[in-house]
Amino acid sequence: MSQYDFDLFVIGGGSGGVRAARFAAQAGARVGLAESSDLGGTCVNVGCIPKKLMSYSAHFHQDFQDAAGYGWSLPARPEFDWGQLIANKDREIKHLNDIYLRLLDGAKVTLHRGFATLVDAHTVAVGEARFSARHILVATGGTPQRPDIPGRELGIVSDDFFHLKGLPPRVVVLGGGYIAVELASILNGLGSDVTLVYRGERLLRTMDADLGVFLAGELVKKGIKVVFGATIDAIEAPQAGEAVAKTVRLSNGDALQAECVLFATGRAPNTARLGLEQAGVALEKNGAIKVNDDFESSVPSILAVGDVIDRVALTPVALAEAMAVVSRLFGQGERVMSYQNIPTAVFSHPNVGTVGLTEEQARKEAGQVKIFKTDFKPLKNTLSGNTERTLMKLVVDADSDRVLGVHMVGPEAGEVIQGFAVALQCGATKAQFDLTIGIHPTGAEEFVTMRTPVA
Repeated sequence: MSQYDFDLFVIGGGSGGVRAARFAAQAGARVGLAESSDLGGTCVNVGCIPKKLMSYSAHFHQDFQDAAGYGWSLPARPEFDWGQLIANKDREIKHLNDIYLRLLDGAKVTLHRGFATLVDAHTVAVGEARFSARHILVATGGTPQRPDIPGRELGIVSDDFFHLKGLPPRVVVLGGGYIAVELASILNGLGSDVTLVYRGERLLRTMDADLGVFLAGELVKKGIKVVFGATIDAIEAPQAGEAVAKTVRLSNGDALQAECVLFATGRAPNTARLGLEQAGVALEKNGAIKVNDDFESSVPSILAVGDVIDRVALTPVALAEAMAVVSRLFGQGERVMSYQNIPTAVFSHPNVGTVGLTEEQARKEAGQVKIFKTDFKPLKNTLSGNTERTLMKLVVDADSDRVLGVHMVGPEAGEVIQGFAVALQCGATKAQFDLTIGIHPTGAEEFVTMRTPVA
């Protein structure tokens, strides 16, 4: 008999944790997993999935308007039921929770419902129970943060957004990253009056600069008020007998009235109260677990993947990291994690999709680059009167002709960029893009028909 209860014990039932547990068990390992909340983690419960479902709902507002140009007659004011949307969304999330449970059961992973803590390098506590494990994997994800301002308790974070009791008439969203622009777009599309407040000079600051600038212009056209170079200094509750609106005081001196204030100012690794320090696990200043290339912490038997290590906070990245860990511990070590050319999308309205280097990164790393860029009115908008435009951009190494970055703002940008991510992974050149026949008429064909560099 082994000296340990489990070969692998996973703390956290989100995307990375469940993936690691399942495939380790399928490889013959004895696996335990602890989760104190719903299975699926942030992505399934308060992230990717409910956000995308609600984004679909918000898009219908524009679709109804566009339909008139195509001969459809609709009621002047189509009715929207927030409660129905939330109930339907919750039903689908429960369905996904059950699927995760069946996957673990099918793989014969032992599930422990409760908050797990580390006792030492090979011991985990779940409530009063103690379990020993040869390897322990921490996959506890991240949690949204609130700014340290007066009245911070009067605001909500992204987790709270998915459980609002009703659609707020007026909303102030603080932040300029992907969560901020996505939730602002959803609220705007569903009918809220939205003001987006951001301390920076452009949205999506970690992406190619043209994307954030272009997106801001499109958001404004849809009625979102965008305030740059400012933040929220304080939130004041309504006085007794007054309306439910809060007073939001900005650093630029403005005062806004809003029923809802949404903080989208970043997420922090979920490492509090896990007992990491007592087990000797070293942490970064922001609480992230320090790991090496094999995802080992400073205690080799304790590993970590996903948002809790604060490398690339994306669900597919956590899945890939988990597979690399399982491959090394219980396989042949054939899976190696690469952080190059990771595609991602922002489900704002319009969508943003990107893969590879930004123009700024390429100029630093490659030196001489060629930039190909176009923006245009999509064919669908020619009859509808919709003023939304699409931006597409290629970043190319001038010496090797290799395409270094593909960037887009426009309908279904994520769907378009996924295919081009394969091309970048294969080292495609601009000449090969040029030789590729476009699918006409589509927006995506523009990526293989741009011929003249703009810079």
